[in-house]
Amino acid sequence: MRGYFVVLITCPVEKGEEIAQLIIKDRLGACVNVVQEVSSIYWWKGKIERDRESLLVVKTSAERLSELTERVKEVHPYTVPEIIALPIIAGNEDYLEWIEESLQ
Repeated sequence: MRGYFVVLITCPVEKGEEIAQLIIKDRLGACVNVVQEVSSIYWWKGKIERDRESLLVVKTSAERLSELTERVKEVHPYTVPEIIALPIIAGNEDYLEWIEESLQ
């Protein structure tokens, strides 16, 4: 089995659709679910911050992960964007094959 990942990316609400479109257009992800608004609480520069963000859930391959990360960093407005890859250890083989085909 080839390697696949679910990648979580948070961004400002107004940038979610734009970043998702870029990921799909550049074939860096087979699918991006855009969760329009999540409430994020986090430490930043010694203070607790609270923001509304969009959460992007990207399905991609191990071969595309590095390029996806670099491309998102180029267009993301945050100094330190959240880009976290979780390995898919099992799944519907037909869906995993679809991911592979979609990234060609």
